[in-house]
Amino acid sequence: MHTSLILLGSVSGIFGALICLIAGLTRITGFYYLAGYQATTVFNAGMALMIFACLLKLNTLSKQGQGK
Repeated sequence: MHTSLILLGSVSGIFGALICLIAGLTRITGFYYLAGYQATTVFNAGMALMIFACLLKLNTLSKQGQGK
């Protein structure tokens, strides 16, 4: 369970960063929409994935410090 949470945190963090990068590049090039959604909405979804990844990593670190 411990390793699967770490893996899920890493994957969601990388995926969130890629989504933010794509949304940022889309917005810089002058387009406002990406796949039917505003670029800022897609960017917010990427940020949410990265926050989720941080919370997963923090959870695993706190359990590791308790000796569980």
